[in-house]
Amino acid sequence: MTKNSEVWITGIGLISSLGEGTDTHWQALGNVPVAAPVINSEEIAPYSFHPLSEPDWANQISRRDKRQMEPWMQIGTYAAGMALDDAGIKGDEGFCSTMDMIVAAGGGERDIETDSAIHEDALHANERDSLLNERLSNDLRPTLFLAQLSNLLAGNISIVHKVTGSSRTFMGEESAGISAIQTAAARIRSGQSNHMLVGGAYSAARRDMMLTFELGHYLWTDPPVGVAARVKSGNGGIILGSVGVFLVLESREHAEARGKKPYARIDNVVADHGSRVEGGAKKRGTAMRECLKAASDVPVLSAATAISDIYHEEMAVLGADAPVRCYGNQFGHAVEAQFPLGVALAALSLSNGTFYPPFEDGEIESGGNNKQVLVSCFGHWRGEGMALVSSVAGDQT
Repeated sequence: MTKNSEVWITGIGLISSLGEGTDTHWQALGNVPVAAPVINSEEIAPYSFHPLSEPDWANQISRRDKRQMEPWMQIGTYAAGMALDDAGIKGDEGFCSTMDMIVAAGGGERDIETDSAIHEDALHANERDSLLNERLSNDLRPTLFLAQLSNLLAGNISIVHKVTGSSRTFMGEESAGISAIQTAAARIRSGQSNHMLVGGAYSAARRDMMLTFELGHYLWTDPPVGVAARVKSGNGGIILGSVGVFLVLESREHAEARGKKPYARIDNVVADHGSRVEGGAKKRGTAMRECLKAASDVPVLSAATAISDIYHEEMAVLGADAPVRCYGNQFGHAVEAQFPLGVALAALSLSNGTFYPPFEDGEIESGGNNKQVLVSCFGHWRGEGMALVSSVAGDQT
């Protein structure tokens, strides 16, 4: 394997509130008018979220395997199967047995019924410490903790889809998704791997995660509006989204050897992490953009969360005249899966030869640069990353 290989995106598996598959998402987002976002504002009021469009799970996961998974694992395993299908390699055990995998994952889901029962009993107990010890001993099983391991998404993908090369799982909110894509692309570029499966998943209907975000005062509680509108209202706030997204990445040589055409090419991925003192993220973002050497008119897909202070710093880096699309308007915020989602959307746009129309009032029309897309992700609390994705149309021998 030669070094400095081109990194091609040859398969995309995508499921969200808008539906499943690349064709469905392009029809929803690539045409005017753009499809309205699908939002549930009643189930966990006053919090809104983008629910998953219910798929036919049997297309990718057997009923027996599905019973062993929590919802976020089901979403990710389903999207991984879609990516393998899209790349034309699903069921090819020789191919999949040498395929490497990197997953961006959060923690496993809690047993809400058990948690609620313990909280309720604790309200009326005189010895809460004794009660807690007793209930933890009697109500929680070792298998429950095993089911909550973050690397079980990768494990389920290996079991269901027979992807049995090396496996790595990143945790750490948005930064996990950035590191997953960055590491996968770097391994292919350096020749350490020639085909990889990379992505993540998030279930927005998780009440335990709703509580975690609300304890940090991050969630939007008013009637749902777009990202920029939430920011303009004051402090802004996140609307979470259910997303499963996986990409098949291959070296150019590997893809050409099997006659597979790519969606797009990942030119580079850069990341940083530091204190969010005022101006810190802007400084790091400016350095990242300079490192990517992106053209001034390059269209941008932003993972903006609608947290006001970090939104303003990100937009200052991207520029007031840039054609920016905040895709959280259509998908919500999918945390670990948000950056892989942006890369997938960039590849989909480039393969169709045109950028997306505005997702929200105030977004600037694209100037016609259909050769590259910049993906930007500034995490809601920590971590920043960018990717430059390019068209390979007319660049194949």
